[in-house]
Amino acid sequence: MHFSNSLITWYLDHKRDLPWRETRDPYFIWLSEIMLQQTRVAQGLPFYLSFVKAFPTVFDLASADEERVLKLWQGLGYYSRARNLHHTAKHVAFERNGIFPENYESLLKLKGVGEYTAAAIASFSKDEAVPVVDGNVFRVLARYFGIETDIASAVAKKEFTALAFELMPKKTPALFNQAIMEFGALQCVPKSPVCTICPLNSSCFALQKGVVNQLPVKSKKAKVRHRFFNYLIVSDDNEKTVIQKRTAKGIWHNLYEFPLIESDTEIEIDLVLAQKALQNEVNTVLELSESEIIHKLTHQHLHIKFWKVEVGGSILDGHHYTDLHTFPFPIVLFNFIENDWK
Repeated sequence: MHFSNSLITWYLDHKRDLPWRETRDPYFIWLSEIMLQQTRVAQGLPFYLSFVKAFPTVFDLASADEERVLKLWQGLGYYSRARNLHHTAKHVAFERNGIFPENYESLLKLKGVGEYTAAAIASFSKDEAVPVVDGNVFRVLARYFGIETDIASAVAKKEFTALAFELMPKKTPALFNQAIMEFGALQCVPKSPVCTICPLNSSCFALQKGVVNQLPVKSKKAKVRHRFFNYLIVSDDNEKTVIQKRTAKGIWHNLYEFPLIESDTEIEIDLVLAQKALQNEVNTVLELSESEIIHKLTHQHLHIKFWKVEVGGSILDGHHYTDLHTFPFPIVLFNFIENDWK
């Protein structure tokens, strides 16, 4: 009881004023939880506000064109979340008359909704007594109770979930879930937490044993894959260029990009042009970026170079560069268009 009561007392004094905490509507809670997956609150909040303004109901989101959804999502990353979000909105709106599933088990059946997200929606919208276990919760529990289970292991989720359920006041589960998550986000942070002002410092195992920075235990990350992207910025006499939708599965699915040559190692521009058939005669080829951009994603680093290719005549079905801002691009390409095109 000391642990739970101390967390809740701390939370009521220190919680952030966030819009999705002011509602029980599962639509807004679901929207916020999908957006905050692997995303900091400060980064996700502006996107959440934009989505709520553009799509005030699940019916509005379901009826929207996918490109509009992806455009609003641009810059938030992990674009499969946006596609799953749109898919689930259509399911809820058109097959469930706008009504979200009522409990944790049913919520798990929605596309893009895993154990954590289902627990969050069920807890915060229906006050269902189900623990919400994320990275913050892993960290708080591991440090306070001295748990050395590797949080990347298969057994960790069950072990930490069971402990969180045991600690949870069954009359106020949503309040407890919000409290422990917020405590991990603001107080028991990953690096250099200020333990001297922590309300749990007198009974925290990690602090007493001097192992705060060693918990939680997490196995090493998977090896990073390096990919080399050579983008051809083709332009004609009318300042039109070529873009294409990325239809292949994987990163940036259904976003737009320039003609691409991908390789496992860095390649020379003459090889790039040899591989890419251009409709028009190539007049000049210039390297547009002085150095490559390394765009870091989970488990992979993209080494990106832009090559300006000037062609004679007019590009059929081309787009003027001033119109490109209307298309959903990966943020690294959008930034290039906005800042480095000329």
